[in-house]
Amino acid sequence: MKLPFDLTEEITIDISEKYNFNKESLEKIGQNKWVKGQWPLVYFIQNEANKEAYVGESTNFSIRVKNHLANPKKSNAFNQISIIGSNKFNKSATLDIESKLIQYISSEGNYNLHNRNDGLINHNYYQQNLYKDIFIEIWERLKAKKIVTKSLAEIENSELFKYSPYKSLNEDQYNSVIQIVKGFTTGKSNRIFIKGSAGTGKTILATYLIKLLSSDASNTITDDYSDNEIYEINLIRKFQEKYPNAKIGIVIAMTSLRKTLKNVFKSIPDLKASMVINPSESFKHKYDLLIVDEAHRLRQYKNIGWMGAFKNNNRKLGLDDSGNELDWVIANSKNQIFFYDSAQSIKPSDIGRNHFDNLLNGENTLNIELTSQMRVQGDDANDYITFVDELLTISRDNTIFQPDAYDLLVFDSFSEMYKQLTIKEESYGLARLISGYSWPWISESNEDVFDIEIEGLKFKWNSKSKEDWINSPNAFKEVGSIHTTQGYDLNYGGIIFGREISYNINTNEIEIDREMYFDKYGKQGVGNDDDLKNYLINIYKTIMYRGIKGTFVYAVDENLRKYFKCHIPTFNKSHFI
Repeated sequence: MKLPFDLTEEITIDISEKYNFNKESLEKIGQNKWVKGQWPLVYFIQNEANKEAYVGESTNFSIRVKNHLANPKKSNAFNQISIIGSNKFNKSATLDIESKLIQYISSEGNYNLHNRNDGLINHNYYQQNLYKDIFIEIWERLKAKKIVTKSLAEIENSELFKYSPYKSLNEDQYNSVIQIVKGFTTGKSNRIFIKGSAGTGKTILATYLIKLLSSDASNTITDDYSDNEIYEINLIRKFQEKYPNAKIGIVIAMTSLRKTLKNVFKSIPDLKASMVINPSESFKHKYDLLIVDEAHRLRQYKNIGWMGAFKNNNRKLGLDDSGNELDWVIANSKNQIFFYDSAQSIKPSDIGRNHFDNLLNGENTLNIELTSQMRVQGDDANDYITFVDELLTISRDNTIFQPDAYDLLVFDSFSEMYKQLTIKEESYGLARLISGYSWPWISESNEDVFDIEIEGLKFKWNSKSKEDWINSPNAFKEVGSIHTTQGYDLNYGGIIFGREISYNINTNEIEIDREMYFDKYGKQGVGNDDDLKNYLINIYKTIMYRGIKGTFVYAVDENLRKYFKCHIPTFNKSHFI
């Protein structure tokens, strides 16, 4: 592999033989040229038979390996160690490569990693982009040695990678971690709201936090740690001293996302599937901390199919029918973290904004806002979120928004959009059709029929609704709804604006057709069309935020399509030549 360094010195990358991980091998390890020369390096400790592993980096490896061997948890668990060195390594580069190896190896699923996840922070450094190629080369060499087996692209599309608690945090998120743990340990805050639009990394931060606070920090070796990392570790230790053996849970209201996270937690040391609960399960224990992801989807006593059980839960707390799942979480935990975005409330059973506003302004409540876009790729990421909001609220002038590194296109032909989406599916995977609920779901009870037909192409709604549809085998041949896609990442989203939404050229307004909206619980009891329109706009905003690499748009209503073409580049054959 040719590396694009503009340097005269040849680049050397070495992955050593597998040394025995014991005191008798210290002399031999000390003769390794990267160890002997006291270079910054990365290392991989493993037990091949038990599939246990640990990834680390150090600028003084001789001391670091002795510390590891003095730790019975590591000396008893592992029997081999490999050293990764390069003549282009520096401290920033080894930290970055260590972080990436932890992310990818843990997500590949072949090894049970013993790493904690503190200190995994994205930071800029000299020639950072060029070191991405060094990492790719390292990964290929690890594959050749059969230490790892899957490609990077294959791992990146897995649910374990997308929701991994080993993801590196951006500065926004890292500062939030410090504020959160400090708030809990000092007693100044027992309720924290983290607000952020779609794609700002709320779920990543939620899984990072539960792993961070659930892993024993008492024996963490802080040699080579920066002052900031030592400060973080000390905060975690204070939290664990205040709440020894803390009972921590993560509350997910949406069934499919909850099942996905349960699968992820099964594969992560210190985490258990039982930590991922629905709001009703909060009654089973008294929790030290409950983390609520997608808190805007917590429900009230309205438009749900289990009114009796909901009423019973309220009665347990002495509440009348005005009680809600937010009340349950607060009553059953000492501390709470709510990840919240009011713009993603999409149906009348969702708790009203006023309930959250009362808490946001409450005593001992800490408010944090995430602003950096992590899902949408490219320098225009934050602009894309603003653009979608302005587009669907008719608050944008007639100019085309054309991001540099993001495929945003509107199509005149649905069949052409599906053709192009097929190409993206074959190239990258995770390309999915998503629409508003503007066709009845008749295939739910009759597998022999199709629900949706556009331009002669026929589709069924998502065949899986209570588990991960995104990664199911037939997903590309089906159409997902808000209920099976909210909270998930895609590479490409093919968004169908359905029959329930149109554009009035005379009033310059988006309009909705109540009769063509078939989500029974989404419209029942919503008498005001303006309120229903707000829910539908939130739905389409949310599904337009799913794509990492691009969003393709088709509108059934011709006038809406023409409106979009005033703001979104129109597809032509030259786009993907």
